[in-house]
Amino acid sequence: MRPFDLTAPATVQAALASPGTFLAGGTTLVDLMKLNVMTPSLVVDINTLPLRGIDASDGLRIGALERMSDIARHPGVYPAISEALLLSASQQLRNMASIGGNLLQRTRCGYFRDVSTPCNKREPGSGCPAISGANRTHAVLGTSDSCVATHASDVAVALVALDAEIRLASAAGTRTVRLADFYRLPGGTPQLENDLQPGELITEVVVPRLDWARRSTYVKVRDRQSYEFAICSAAVALDIRDSRVADARVAVGGVATRPWRLASVEAALRGGPVTPEAFEEAASLAAEGARPLPGNAFKVSLLQRTIVRALLEGSR
Repeated sequence: MRPFDLTAPATVQAALASPGTFLAGGTTLVDLMKLNVMTPSLVVDINTLPLRGIDASDGLRIGALERMSDIARHPGVYPAISEALLLSASQQLRNMASIGGNLLQRTRCGYFRDVSTPCNKREPGSGCPAISGANRTHAVLGTSDSCVATHASDVAVALVALDAEIRLASAAGTRTVRLADFYRLPGGTPQLENDLQPGELITEVVVPRLDWARRSTYVKVRDRQSYEFAICSAAVALDIRDSRVADARVAVGGVATRPWRLASVEAALRGGPVTPEAFEEAASLAAEGARPLPGNAFKVSLLQRTIVRALLEGSR
């Protein structure tokens, strides 16, 4: 880890005026600083800022500094969000990590985290060795010739499925962005992972009211039972009336370069019966546009099976 300066501003305005890298729980930033993947000269500790609170009176509003563990056990949080948080990490990490920081966590691609190897995210133009190298855990959706790294967040998948927005603040003012639009596809600029502008700070996560999201779930497939990132995951919410799907929300993770909303699967579900056969038919559309690599081609069928499992669990 390289030397750095640390400051802890007392107000949001003072934090936004500091030209450094924001530190909340530190569960991503500190790791990457130890590896010299991120080398900020100034770290801005924002933990004393008034960016906490959970309001579930009409939809859901979550302060960006709320800890994952506190959100997961709040009675007003939709099940898919709570389950995604509980499956995200160890209890110790959930007690430290903030929701805002979780949404901004960097990929777990081994090439990105190894500064001795090329990586277009870390050094634009240096190449993507994952494309021809070890790519079992990498993405099959939303990839480009420059990057095939998966997005790491679990809860971002659930939030994208539920049409969440984030509030952003900067010295110039505030703005609101749909979380699904916040994350960028890698294209030829994989170093630009999201729409966060220099000097901006996530202040709040807002989930619109969706009463039938009480029937929602998050399914995560991973190589081991605890503290592991998703090989494939699915967040599902179903509005079921008279044994038919009136409406649906479906998003997946572990298989794409950003949380991946599946509009075609949702459309196929609407109006259909609540049966395994109908779920399988809808899930067959999930891999449209997939670009599997030799090491991760299994994810195409795994993706479809994971969605079916989530739909079955969410329909109970």
